[in-house]
Amino acid sequence: MWALYFWQDASDIERKMEEAPDSAYEIGVAIGTYLPFAVLVLIAYLFYYFSKKRSHSEDIEE
Repeated sequence: MWALYFWQDASDIERKMEEAPDSAYEIGVAIGTYLPFAVLVLIAYLFYYFSKKRSHSEDIEE
C-alpha cells in the first residue's frame, strides 16, 4: 500500500516543483520529500548495527 502511495506521490512532487513561487519553496519540498526516507534508512542501519554488535558480544561470551 505504501509503495503505491509513493508511486502516485512522485507526480505531485513534480507538479509542486513546477508551480513553486521561488527556490526556497523548491528546497522545502525536496527536504520534506527525502527527509522521511533518510530517517527510515538511518533507523534501519541503527537496528542492524546494534543487532550485529549484540550478536558479536554474545559470541565472545560463549
